[in-house]
Amino acid sequence: MDAFYASIEQRDNEAYRGKPLAVGYSGARGVVAAASYEARRYGVRSAMPSKTALRKCPHLIFAPARFDVYKAVSKQIMDIFHEYTDLVEPLSLDEAFLDVTENNKNIPLATQIAEEIKQKIFETTHLTASAGVSFNKFLAKIASDQNKPNGIFVVKPKFAENFVESLPIERFFGVGKVTAKQMHQLGIKTGLDLKQYSESQLISHFGKAGRIYYQNARAVDDRPVESHRIRKSVSSETTFDRDIDSLEELALELDNVARDAFEYIEKKQFKGRTVTLKLKYADFRIVTRSRTFPSYISDYDSFYKTGYDLLSLVDLSPKVRLIGLGLKNNEDDTGWGNAVQLRINFEEADGEEGV
Repeated sequence: MDAFYASIEQRDNEAYRGKPLAVGYSGARGVVAAASYEARRYGVRSAMPSKTALRKCPHLIFAPARFDVYKAVSKQIMDIFHEYTDLVEPLSLDEAFLDVTENNKNIPLATQIAEEIKQKIFETTHLTASAGVSFNKFLAKIASDQNKPNGIFVVKPKFAENFVESLPIERFFGVGKVTAKQMHQLGIKTGLDLKQYSESQLISHFGKAGRIYYQNARAVDDRPVESHRIRKSVSSETTFDRDIDSLEELALELDNVARDAFEYIEKKQFKGRTVTLKLKYADFRIVTRSRTFPSYISDYDSFYKTGYDLLSLVDLSPKVRLIGLGLKNNEDDTGWGNAVQLRINFEEADGEEGV
């Protein structure tokens, strides 16, 4: 979807339309949850501190988040996806992978399905969507961002490697600011640069993610679309109104996030063996500490005590602005399913924008 939260707010409130809008809290500790395209022209982005966003765009309007509304609209969109295929893998409230190799309406062209879905979404929700069409998840994800807003981009098999070679490394899924900086230091700025490194070299620099980067540089991604994804982790976090450097105060905040997470753990009967503590310091540095046990964490006391033990080992002198605690199921830590090729018919697709 295009600027999902912000677009819903502009749809529902005429006063927001055509104006730079951020969904979130404008206070000192506020963070932008979503930004309209009008706000993005000023450099406002999601996850940006609100005070930074206001510096970039002093006339920025803030709207409080309405997650119940966003979830309701998300259900409408997911229902439309399921009209065409049962193989729908949600990534978030407003994004999903669809495998339309075999689809419920026997439509031969993936681009035609994408057009129909976009039109149905607009008729149902009055919101625009963008689509990426390709033969694997890595390429489809990149393509979906290529012609935003309200666009379609197609990456055909015969052009896939050349397309990937031309991409800035920041466009690769899973390459964030830290990894991009590491790659730049190695002289890797594009997909073509990345392709010059062997798999063993990339693994030595980036761990198991290096194998993924090696494959992606060659337009390879064998992950299937998983309609029933196994949840890998459960966590909760909170940002404070003021920075804290007291272990006693942080322990109280830890208790709050731990109870919030464990309530979901019990409700869903989630099983995990690794407890992870997350802290964000006043200077926005993030540290995590983890401990893995031979058996599942089954009670709140063990969950909280592990978090507290990890907290007591962390330097608190920089002061802390955020704390989080999570439980991870690391039985299969590869992140990759059984290999499968997504087959999509690209014939007669030359009229669509793409490569």
